[in-house]
Amino acid sequence: MVVGSLVTFLVSLLIGGIGIYVGARVVADVEDYSYALITALIGGILWGIVEFIVPFIGGLVAFVAYLWLINRRYPGGWIDAILITLIAWIAIFVTLVILSTVGLGGFGAYGVPG
Repeated sequence: MVVGSLVTFLVSLLIGGIGIYVGARVVADVEDYSYALITALIGGILWGIVEFIVPFIGGLVAFVAYLWLINRRYPGGWIDAILITLIAWIAIFVTLVILSTVGLGGFGAYGVPG
């Protein structure tokens, strides 16, 4: 059971990293998957901490904190951070649909809100 949870987490982290990588590549012309993977890990941790500290409006505050993280880690401004996140969502959606189509459903995308 622990191994299954660990595998699910790792695959979900890899998927989140793919989303951020695609968004950063399209918007900021940054091609570093390991950097995107670390960003996804930090983003997931940040999201959880903020939602724990501010439970009633945590989702909104966590989303702003996530955009701050993207803005901080990638070149550009707030608009670029929003665009990276939007493209990350689209890339993750496509990735999850493809995985589900080939029979590998049940995963999420750790490190990217939504």
